[in-house]
Amino acid sequence: MSQPLPAGSLTGRTALVTGSSRGIGADTARYLAQAGANVVINFRNKAPRAEKLAAELRELGVEVLTVGADLTDAQSVAQMFLTVEETFGALDILVLNASGGMESGMAADYAMTLNRDAQLGVLAGGLPLLGDGSRVVFVTSHQAHFIRTTPTMPEYEPVALSKRAGEDALRERVDELTARGIGFVVVSGDMIEGTITATLLERANPGAIAARKESAGKLYNVSEFAAEVARAAVDPIPADHTRLVGDTSSFGGR
Repeated sequence: MSQPLPAGSLTGRTALVTGSSRGIGADTARYLAQAGANVVINFRNKAPRAEKLAAELRELGVEVLTVGADLTDAQSVAQMFLTVEETFGALDILVLNASGGMESGMAADYAMTLNRDAQLGVLAGGLPLLGDGSRVVFVTSHQAHFIRTTPTMPEYEPVALSKRAGEDALRERVDELTARGIGFVVVSGDMIEGTITATLLERANPGAIAARKESAGKLYNVSEFAAEVARAAVDPIPADHTRLVGDTSSFGGR
């Protein structure tokens, strides 16, 4: 796994990545730590996996905190940021990576609760710790980002609509964030091979991944997309606050 950020470029900084015990979140945390950042690994219920990643990252010489929190529970989120404040005092990078909505057995409004309401709740909780020069990164998919203009698979539509609602709600905070010196960027990617979402979509719609790969020419894997998320935490912010990763030719509008 090549390092997308220069070693030492984030020394002394602290980053929190939601949903980072596995997948894109874990690799994003790994890249930030490789660049010298202290890292907060947030997980919902996979403590052993989070601790395993933490042990790996501590070998890099950075401080790592693991915090279990249900992002849909305001008290849980408040406790998470209290722990972060007690440990590090402040945050420089907040990556809103955690999402879902295709899990079985959840309430009908769970996707919207997690992908919109919880994202706003985490931002609100982290805001007191974010200072001038800090960065907030929201991770989404082309299928969600472009859902207003380009239909997606029926199995994914509730998630796509809820993630777009979350993106829109966060964008409404941009002027406030900018006034505080906090940068905001949305990172949108095509289907990512190896993610839980891709696996669930493939199960519901066999052949979906192969069809999308043929159409796009290439699909990013988890580590490749995570590298783009990590870069978004430090690169200059595009004028439209949007970093599009991968092919967008089959999606209309921005």
